[in-house]
Amino acid sequence: MAIVLGDNQYGKAEIRLLHVSRDGGTHEIRDLNVSVALSGELAATHLTGDNSAVLTTDAQKNTVYAFAAEHGVDHIEDFALLLARHFVASNEAISFARVIVEQYPWERLGGHSFCRSGREVRTATVSHDGRDSWVVCGVRELVLLNSAGSEFRGFARDRYTTLAETTDRILATAVNAHWRHADAGSTACGPGWAESYAGALDLLLAAFADTYSYSLQHTLFAMGRRVLEGRPEIAEIRLSLPNKHHFEVDLSPFGLDSGGAVFYAADRPYGLIEGTVTRDEAPPPGKAW
Repeated sequence: MAIVLGDNQYGKAEIRLLHVSRDGGTHEIRDLNVSVALSGELAATHLTGDNSAVLTTDAQKNTVYAFAAEHGVDHIEDFALLLARHFVASNEAISFARVIVEQYPWERLGGHSFCRSGREVRTATVSHDGRDSWVVCGVRELVLLNSAGSEFRGFARDRYTTLAETTDRILATAVNAHWRHADAGSTACGPGWAESYAGALDLLLAAFADTYSYSLQHTLFAMGRRVLEGRPEIAEIRLSLPNKHHFEVDLSPFGLDSGGAVFYAADRPYGLIEGTVTRDEAPPPGKAW
C-alpha cells in the first residue's frame, strides 16, 4: 500500500494590522486581522525537506504590511483580492491563494479619536487560482435576541425527550454568516463592497426582527432568503446560528413568580443550526468556500 501526500497548504495566520489614513485633522482607521494560506507545487518540502519553493510565512506577513503601506486599506475585499492575486502571480510554485480578513469596528469620537464598538466583526475571504477569483463576505459574532414572537413545538419525541413545548420563548443567537458574490470582478468593487455589505447586514437584521419564528431553522431560512431577494449580486449565503438558550428562573421556592420577566442564559451545551440558502441558477462556487 502506497502512502502519499494529500492536499496541503501553509501560510501566516492572524496578522494584526492597524492602518491609519491621515488626512489633515480627520483620520480613518482600519483594524484588521489577516490570514494567508497558499498551496501549489510544494510536495518537496514535505517529502524531502527541499524548501526551495517555499515562500516563508514571515515574507507573507511582511507582504501584508508592505501592501498596506503602498496601496492603503480602504475596502477589505479589494485589499484581499490584491494580496491573493499577488501571491499567485509572483510565486511560480503557488497556484492557489486564500486571504481571510476580519475587520473590527471603531466608532469615531473626533478627528483622531475612536471608541471600539462591538456589534459585529466584518469578514472577507478571497480565493484566487491564477485565473478566477472568488469573494465571500460575511459577519460573525452578531448577537441578536427576540424577547417574543418565537415558539418551538410539534417536534419529534423519543424515550429520551424531556424538552417541553413552548408557544412563547426568548430566541437569541450569535450570527455567523458568509455570502458568496456571483462575480468578484464586476458585481461589487470599490465603494460597492461597503454598500453590498451594509445592505446584506440590514436584510439579515430585518428578517430576524420581522419573522415569527417556529424554530431557529425557520428563522435561518427567512434570513437567507431575505438577503438573496434583496441583493442580486449575492449567489448564496451560509449561516451558522447557535441557539443561545434562555430559561425562566423558577422562583417558586421563594413564593414568587417571575411572570416571564427573569431568565438566565445557559452557556453550554447549545443547539447549533447551520444551513445554506442559494439560488437555483447560482453559478458554481469553484474554490470559494
